[in-house]
Amino acid sequence: MIEAGEAGPGSATAAPTILPGRVGNLDANQQKALEDFKTLIQNEGIFVEERHDDHLLLRFLRARKFNLQATHKMFTDCENWRREFKVDELIDGFKFDEEEAVRKCYPRYYHNIDKAGRPIYIERIGMIDIKTLFKVTDEERMTKQHVLSYEKLIRDRMPACSRKANRHIEQCCTILDLKGVSLRQFANAFGFIKRTSAIAQNYYPEMMGKMYVINAPMMFTSVWGMVKPLLDEVTVSKIVILGSNYQAALKADIEAENLPADFGGDCKCSGAGGCETGEPGPWKDPLYMNPAKH
Repeated sequence: MIEAGEAGPGSATAAPTILPGRVGNLDANQQKALEDFKTLIQNEGIFVEERHDDHLLLRFLRARKFNLQATHKMFTDCENWRREFKVDELIDGFKFDEEEAVRKCYPRYYHNIDKAGRPIYIERIGMIDIKTLFKVTDEERMTKQHVLSYEKLIRDRMPACSRKANRHIEQCCTILDLKGVSLRQFANAFGFIKRTSAIAQNYYPEMMGKMYVINAPMMFTSVWGMVKPLLDEVTVSKIVILGSNYQAALKADIEAENLPADFGGDCKCSGAGGCETGEPGPWKDPLYMNPAKH
């Protein structure tokens, strides 16, 4: 599945189709909404040229179906949150020294790219031990680390993926592994997951390209059946719920060499932590890394 991107000369694969509502594929109304939105926030003095490019502004516009008033509220709420949460200070100074201890009770990591060039994000929900987690850290620090991860995704991972693909990449392919999850375990972790999910939805919109929920127990599929009608069609189309026979579906979007062996792929990263700590991808390749960092 190919997500939004600006095709460029020299792409390794055939030029992808740019999805509607993206740079390079805007109808007249969408183009006007983008111009009006940019003018509005420029006049208000909240436009930051180095951060607010057209791709980002269009993510907010798509999230609110190009309704200018609703988009403006979402955007200003986000900018107010960034200032109150001191996001820029986090980027420059936050150190998460407990990362290794946290990973043992809440495994989540980025691992290479899918066939569309998107970063692959893996989260093993069934292995979350929330009690141990909040013995080695606290919710405030976990939330800061979560935000910092999003900022690193936008500032480092996505640009590296875009350079490799020779087109704009702005979304992820996510794998949520529910193997071993229990109702009690999910209930314990639900509050934290809900709060971090709200940050993604409200302040980092339109960044999910595809989500695979694997090893889903019957309990989850039943709940999904009730929740699905409440979600918009675009979101539903990006989510695939699978049981234990998920390998073929993952490999349809991900090359085996980029998929960890734990999920049926061929990758076995070297090092003590394997794929969970190796986090290979264009963001670690000098050819595609941020030029300012090497």
